[in-house]
Amino acid sequence: MLELPRQMLDEIVAHARRDHPDEACGVVAGKDGRATRVIVMENAERSPTFYRFDAQEQLRVWRSMDDADEVPFVIYHSHTATEAHPSRTDISLASEPDAHYLLVSTRSETEEEVRSFRIVDGQVAEEALTVI
Repeated sequence: MLELPRQMLDEIVAHARRDHPDEACGVVAGKDGRATRVIVMENAERSPTFYRFDAQEQLRVWRSMDDADEVPFVIYHSHTATEAHPSRTDISLASEPDAHYLLVSTRSETEEEVRSFRIVDGQVAEEALTVI
């Protein structure tokens, strides 16, 4: 189960809507099993169907988390025209087995569609998302 403060979830959804029609991406840093801060990142692909962290930005972000004794607690991105469910590409690129993978669909301008998953060794399991 993933617990996220409403403010953080709102920030992630706002980022996804702001970057639409391209996919948005970022990380929620965490410490001791709790979310600590949202880190909005640039989609280096600038694509409506694919996201990729810029390598230099990712290095800076991961170092920043390491310096703060944090971990990549949530990896998030948006899908612009499909449901909030990991694609085959998302599954193949999932490289943080301890992270939650949060997907936001921006296909509807009025409905909020956000789902959380664990992706380990190519296996996808949806998990409950609790907003606190």
